[in-house]
Amino acid sequence: MKTSVILGALTAAGMAAGAAGAATIDDIKARGKLNCGVTTGLVGFAAPDANGEWKGFDVAVCRAVAAAVLGDATAVEFVPTTGKTRFTALASGEIDMLARNTTWTFSRDVDLKFTFVGVNYYDGQGFMVPKDLGVSSAKELDGATVCIQTGTTTELNLADFFRANNISYEPVPIETNAEAQQQYLAGACDVYTTDASGLAATRATFEDPGAHALLPEIISKEPLGPLTRHGDDDWADTVRWTLNALITAEELGVTSANIAEMSSGTNNPEINRLLGTEGTLGEMLGLDAEWAKRAIMAEGNYGEIFAKHIGEDTPIGLARGLNAQWTDGGLLYSPPFR
Repeated sequence: MKTSVILGALTAAGMAAGAAGAATIDDIKARGKLNCGVTTGLVGFAAPDANGEWKGFDVAVCRAVAAAVLGDATAVEFVPTTGKTRFTALASGEIDMLARNTTWTFSRDVDLKFTFVGVNYYDGQGFMVPKDLGVSSAKELDGATVCIQTGTTTELNLADFFRANNISYEPVPIETNAEAQQQYLAGACDVYTTDASGLAATRATFEDPGAHALLPEIISKEPLGPLTRHGDDDWADTVRWTLNALITAEELGVTSANIAEMSSGTNNPEINRLLGTEGTLGEMLGLDAEWAKRAIMAEGNYGEIFAKHIGEDTPIGLARGLNAQWTDGGLLYSPPFR
């Protein structure tokens, strides 16, 4: 999800955390676990299952990082955060990284002093309505009540869209996706707006998903990805290249099924560098040679993670779209491992 302009206090918190954050990876190793900030619950992206085990697309990024750094994909403490609390949790050092459908924006990067290490989902803001409302376009929503999460870019995008189209709305502020779902289904708002992926995930949990429509308008760019604090480039590099390892593994055909075989050596030098059978990339990160291999083994490569948690064969039912590899016409692209 997205951004708000709660800048002053967070900037101060970020500066206070800056000095303490310069050795994050050492703290994680000493602690023996990664503190990873996630959403309070968005099925497919980050939510506890019936046994209380966190699962999802964003959760998989946390587990990959833990596997790379600690050798154990389960060595993660998941910290639920809302749109309002997530940045304070990161700036204060309560969490080591945030992997919580968070949009990369100028102010978050520069003013809040966070480092976005990459994009794990290219998204855009959309609208969901009950089909019996009888609308087929967001431009027909004049006078509608709209459930909207506070502390997000959603608020700003919504205001811009309605203003540009000379229509009005009444906001119904909510703090979590669970609250939004409850209010929307209770009829407290005509419309729910958030990232299109979040709408698809939310609709999939409804008793009658077919009674709700996602309108065609996508009104913003929402590049979602993990982030760390400014001032600790070594830690940011570790998270960045762990994400890149998952993306590159898919591009090169390295999967959870064949990684053991490929780890014995291949004719592709980049695969060998990725899996640590050639070169010293792990050493450059302060990790061992098999850090990326462990990250990929945690839940598979990027494509496997996508298919497992949010893909077309899941209740969420998302197509790859912009999140296809660059070789397939998408935006997914990792710098080379060399």
